[in-house]
Amino acid sequence: MLRYHLGWTDQRGTPEDNAVPLHFPSVLALASCEALSGDFRPALPAAAGVELVSNFVLVHDDAQSDRREALARPSICSVWGQAQAINTGDGLHALGRAAVMRLSRSGVPPDRVLRAVEFLDQACLTLCEGQFMDLSFQEQLVVTRPAFHEMISRKAGALTGCSAELGALAAGADDTRCARFREMGTMLGIARQVSRDVADLWRGGWDGPNSNGVSNKKKSLPLVHVMETAGVAAKRELGAIYEKQVLLPEDVSRLIGILDQAGSRHFAEGKAKDLVDQALEAIAGAGVPEPGMEGLRQLGQWALQGSG
Repeated sequence: MLRYHLGWTDQRGTPEDNAVPLHFPSVLALASCEALSGDFRPALPAAAGVELVSNFVLVHDDAQSDRREALARPSICSVWGQAQAINTGDGLHALGRAAVMRLSRSGVPPDRVLRAVEFLDQACLTLCEGQFMDLSFQEQLVVTRPAFHEMISRKAGALTGCSAELGALAAGADDTRCARFREMGTMLGIARQVSRDVADLWRGGWDGPNSNGVSNKKKSLPLVHVMETAGVAAKRELGAIYEKQVLLPEDVSRLIGILDQAGSRHFAEGKAKDLVDQALEAIAGAGVPEPGMEGLRQLGQWALQGSG
């Protein structure tokens, strides 16, 4: 099941060359290390650990959402059931921790290796807190912007912040620079999630590959914005839509129409761009050479694409 999820085998265990691309957080660990040291290789164990943990999150999210398809083929949940999906996710989490321990093979001192594992564990705990809040928000019509920011900074920012910090740690950065990279990674993670939410609503369509969040009534920044700025009639119509147990295509179309009228897409896209700018500003003066900054700028543009 682990190999199947990673795209290495089919459901029968027959080898396949169908490996999925690395996720944004793990690439961030490599880019952060390379930006500081000129070499990404010391961060490979950290990136592997973050990649495995990213997949742990995806498998559990599939089980929680009863998602039938993941990464363009049947999910573990749909093939083997929710219980095995949870078990597989737990295995990915354990493998992620073990991978980070291999930083010792890259010459990272033992005390810093233990700190790296602690960073990863704390990020996972914070991520679970964010997931708890996100699930709770599904049953709430009104979610304030501060509450949403608190949720998304945990759910979307914790692992990317940890990943950037691990990359800096592998490069031998001191505590101050590691903290700056964590701040950068957190903001890039939030920007990426906001961009993904925009893609879910406008580019994916209600039955698109990433639209499960729409049908499950998950709250996103455009929805938070419209509830804060729309008139009484629009809010009443949104309330009627979200009272339904199942959203139909016409419900989602009307929802997007209300968002367009309120300028919520423009607001969310602008916020994502601001977050990327703030992320890069966070490491200003951290001694990052220009070639390294250019690589991080490219990663910021990737975050705005809402993919990966």
